[in-house]
Amino acid sequence: MKLLRTLFDGFTLALIATVALASLLPCEGRAAVFFDRLTIAGIALLFFLHGARLSRDAIIAGLLHWKLHLVVLLTTFVVFPLVGLAFRPLAGTLLPADLALGLLFLCCLPSTVQSSIAFTAIARGNVPAAVCSASASNLLGVFATPLLVALLVAAQGSTGSPVKAIGDIVLQLLVPFVAGHLLRPWIGAWVARWRRLLAYTDRGTILLVVYVAFSESVAEGLWRQVPPPSLLAVLACVVLLLALMLALTTWGSRLLGFAKEDEITIVFCGTKKSLATGVPMAKILFAGHPGLGMIVLPIMLFHQLQLMACAVIAQHYARRPGASDPPRPRTGTAP
Repeated sequence: MKLLRTLFDGFTLALIATVALASLLPCEGRAAVFFDRLTIAGIALLFFLHGARLSRDAIIAGLLHWKLHLVVLLTTFVVFPLVGLAFRPLAGTLLPADLALGLLFLCCLPSTVQSSIAFTAIARGNVPAAVCSASASNLLGVFATPLLVALLVAAQGSTGSPVKAIGDIVLQLLVPFVAGHLLRPWIGAWVARWRRLLAYTDRGTILLVVYVAFSESVAEGLWRQVPPPSLLAVLACVVLLLALMLALTTWGSRLLGFAKEDEITIVFCGTKKSLATGVPMAKILFAGHPGLGMIVLPIMLFHQLQLMACAVIAQHYARRPGASDPPRPRTGTAP
């Protein structure tokens, strides 16, 4: 029972319920317009609060370990996309084109923040470095992800100008983030005090975006276009992708001579992909695309699989001989 609660937490069940609701009762017409505008406001609030939670002290403390951060960023924005290109031949054969596009998009996303830091802490790794690497990955992703998506899928004509995409992302994601961070001296204590309550804002916004995205796709015949064999195929691709990246980061960090605490940070920051950033970005980058639900489906599958796998790996690291409690970030450092 404990294992089931670990593998299928409340948020996972909420995601499944949201997809089911969108499949049975999709929002259409005026309701779709209302929910779309509500989603834009929710995304802005989400990144505003992320900015208010971020501590400059933790970033400065971690910046000194530049070799570790370079490895994480190269893994996230170079190795991942190159591996993702291997799935391109599957488009139109084992996978519908939009599911294959979703796999490529997944590989272009930045790392997570909260779960990367949490798993690094559980595994007794280098937590300050994890705070820095995960935060830097998310900030760089505002610019890197649209450029990578444009580069990888330009031939498919699925996105518009990368410059316009970056502008939209800056306006909808980075501007609220910076505003929240600038207001941190006045609202940081309040945000930290209500941290648990504000976590529902993160999850609620993701669920709202997923509902709107799947509603649009269901109206366009999503489940008629994605037969069960295609779902199994994309699941197999996601499992293979995660297993390969876990192996590469583990053995690669050892070959490069990193300490065990740094290896842990590289594994958990370098193999994660952010659902919280990815779903809003997909809505901006693929605005008006009828297959948006299929594009975000690989992200949702990868999100759950990475949590399941990393929960087991973190416990394994924590039981290693000689492990000691790592330095933890100050209150409110993890956005």
